Amino acid sequence: MTVAVVQFGGSNCDRDTVQALESLGVDAGLVWHEDGLPGDTDGVVLPGGFSYGDYLRAGAMAARSPVMEEVRAAAEDGVPVLGVCNGAQIGCEASFVPGAFTTNASARFQCERVHVRVENADTPWTRAYDEGEVLELPIAHGEGRFEVDDDRLADLEDENRVLFRYCDASGEVTDDANPNGSKHNVAGLTGDREHVAVMMPHPERVTLPDVGATDGRGVLAAFAD
Repeated sequence: MTVAVVQFGGSNCDRDTVQALESLGVDAGLVWHEDGLPGDTDGVVLPGGFSYGDYLRAGAMAARSPVMEEVRAAAEDGVPVLGVCNGAQIGCEASFVPGAFTTNASARFQCERVHVRVENADTPWTRAYDEGEVLELPIAHGEGRFEVDDDRLADLEDENRVLFRYCDASGEVTDDANPNGSKHNVAGLTGDREHVAVMMPHPERVTLPDVGATDGRGVLAAFAD
């Protein structure tokens, strides 16, 4: 196995992610969290869903699963790790990235397609795109609002760690284009090292050509590269 897609109780985008990766020629498979990471793991995806029913806080319980120490160790060894939606929440709870994802400003679950602008095209996750390019990606979350203190956010922006921002179709970053109230419209960011990243939109849902859109292929292509 090359890319391990970690399943927790409540994961529901795991099989979609495997299929999307395989469409890019990436060897991928499902890994139940209790079984730990296989020895030949060259990449990790923390997929979307509702791990442990989002009790306590979204991602809080999964982040404390023993497998996450293995994921942390793999990341420290340079293995690429991507958290998507619930996986992004898990990544925040595990301190892979700063901040937190909390209840949408609307206080409702939102499932729709949104636009995001590529802020940094010089990372494994975005090198398939141009800086400033606008992508259309799906979201499906009730706790997708990114929050972090202002000083830490300023540091993240100075370090060019914001991957995507919510924007309108023309690429303008506005409050109206922000679907969940995320601070500074942040939709995805990297950890201290750029091979670790989290994002709230779902690239795996717009990777297969037969679904009518492929804007997410470039994100998952990081594992092929």
